[in-house]
Amino acid sequence: MRKGMEDTMAEHLCPVWVGHVLVSPMRKLAQSPQKILASYIQEGDTVVDIGCAMGFFSIPMAGMVGDRGKVICLDVQEKMLSKLRARAEKAGVLDRLLVRRCQSADLQLADMQDKIDFALAFSVVHEVPDQNALFAQIVAALKRGARLLISEPKAHVSLESFARSVIAAKNAGLTVCADVQIP
Repeated sequence: MRKGMEDTMAEHLCPVWVGHVLVSPMRKLAQSPQKILASYIQEGDTVVDIGCAMGFFSIPMAGMVGDRGKVICLDVQEKMLSKLRARAEKAGVLDRLLVRRCQSADLQLADMQDKIDFALAFSVVHEVPDQNALFAQIVAALKRGARLLISEPKAHVSLESFARSVIAAKNAGLTVCADVQIP
């Protein structure tokens, strides 16, 4: 662990400079938030973006949930969250976001028990040391019948590692309902 990094994920964190690359308009050509998420999110939903970084998915999700919905944006890095707030304000959706700094062992969702309609964990599960605890917290926050979409980067995460994550999710009470291919 590096000095000054209080979170146990410190050595696995996405560098802030990479966050700028991740919100690039070019990324939308390969990974369109609208195309990926449209079938999961409805107007008025309460959704959570776990490991939101600078809001590549959070800001479009805020448009999808509309004025009556909320997007809970979770990240362990305050610098990422600060950039997210600025981008959301510029997009006119900051009032639809609940931005929270979480910890690798605590998602800060205790007040959201059975309130989440949809959860997104995009390229983040592999960074969490205790995936069993992660999925237990997500399950506690999800409404009955709600869905969680997990996507991991093929370049970083082996099929075996992803399979272990799926097992941890199943052990927490989740059921695999689809195998979605995301570039």
